[in-house]
Formats: sequence, C-alpha cells, structure tokens
Amino acid sequence: MLKFVDTHSHIYQEDYNEDIDQVIADAREAGVDRIYLPNVDKDSIKPMLNLYEKDPDYFRIMMGLHPTSVEENYEQQLTEIKPLFDQFKFSAVGEIGIDLYWSRDRIEEQKKAFRIQLGWAKDMNLPVVIHTRDSLNETLEIVREFDGLRGIFHSFGGDLADAQKIFESGDFLLGINGVLTFKNCNLRNILKEIPLEKLVIETDAPYLTPVPYRGKRNHPAYIPLIAEFLSEIYQLPIDEIARKTTQNAIDLMA
Repeated sequence: MLKFVDTHSHIYQEDYNEDIDQVIADAREAGVDRIYLPNVDKDSIKPMLNLYEKDPDYFRIMMGLHPTSVEENYEQQLTEIKPLFDQFKFSAVGEIGIDLYWSRDRIEEQKKAFRIQLGWAKDMNLPVVIHTRDSLNETLEIVREFDGLRGIFHSFGGDLADAQKIFESGDFLLGINGVLTFKNCNLRNILKEIPLEKLVIETDAPYLTPVPYRGKRNHPAYIPLIAEFLSEIYQLPIDEIARKTTQNAIDLMA
C-alpha cells in the first residue's frame, strides 16, 4: 500500500469536531501514514495536543505563533508558548513567518516574533515551517540572518526565481498542496524545474482543498490527489512520488 505524509494539517480545528474519527480513518484508508499538526496561537494549543494524544504514533506536532495571530500581546503569547518545548517533543517550530496579505499594520511585530522563533529553532536544532504571504522578500531577509536553518516553506506558490531564493537561504523544502490542482496553476510548469527531492506534500486542511473538491472542507485523505499531479509532472509512478516525498518529510522532521 502507498504511504504518504501530510506535512501540514489543521484537523484539530472545530471544523472536524463532529467527525474527527472518520476523518482519521479516511486518511489511513487513503494511505496517509503520518500527519503533522502546526500550531497557530495560544488558543489552538489545547485542541492540537488533545488530537495528538489520541494517537501519538500517528500524529506529529509543531509549536509556534502564526503571523496572522501576532497582536499587541505577541510577547506574552511567546512567553507562554516557549516552555512547552520542555514538556513535549515537537517536530518543528511552526507555523511561523510573515503575512502581509491581510494587513501591514503589525509588520514590525511580525518580524520581531519571527526572529524570536527562528532563534528558538537554532537553539533547539529544530526545523522551521514558514508561512509567507505577500512577504517573501521580507521573510527571506530575516531567514538569512540565521545560518544553517532547515525546514519547509509551507504552501509554496511562487515562481522559479522565488524557489531559487528560498533554496539559497537555507536547507529548505517546498510544501505543495491542493493549489497545484487548480485550473491554470502555473506551479505545474515551475515544478518541472525543481527536483522532487526538494518537495513535501501537505493539505493545509481545512483550507486549499484540491480539485475536484475545491470549495469544500479539505481532508488529509486528499493527499493522493496532489500526488497524482506530481506523478504527471515528474513522469514517475505515484508509488515513487509517495516514497520520495514521505522520505523527504521524515528526514527533515522525524
């Protein structure tokens, strides 16, 4: 049976409260062998940990403060988050980064929170999972301040030049999700120039649902739909896509 990894899924959110057991069962049936859960803010910690504790062998967890959750009290949130690294085994510092799509009002706070959390990753020798939206230049400027970072640029949707900048800034992989399946998505042409060794697959559930389910709630069970597009792009059997992307994820985040 094919074995996949969903490297980025928020299925601890309320959207799944009514049917989480079925969601997990469907993911297993689809061949998803492991799911990584990224934290968002202080309030998401408990539901994420509750889901993780249902099956610590199946789930892996990350800890961080999402850029859109950076408010005036971001320092207090970081103060409450940091001690958790001594209590739980986190696979990465994430989901962190800079998001200027919705507003630029907190840009300085986002940058400060990002630097602090990148420092945690360096100190603890952990990978980072980076969210960047309308902010790649600002994000990479800060990433380059830290030598030897490794991790994932989540939900990559840039061009080939963007990918090259990311690779030059550290030992990074690109997170590829349902956006790849969208009509007229230029990412398909870009990935032809990027080695499969630089990719991992993610859903970002409940968001970015792939075709033919676009517009509905996303599921980890849809990971094979993304893999099918990668199989076509790289002209490789889907079992090779599964094997390589799974290994990429495990090598990075264990």
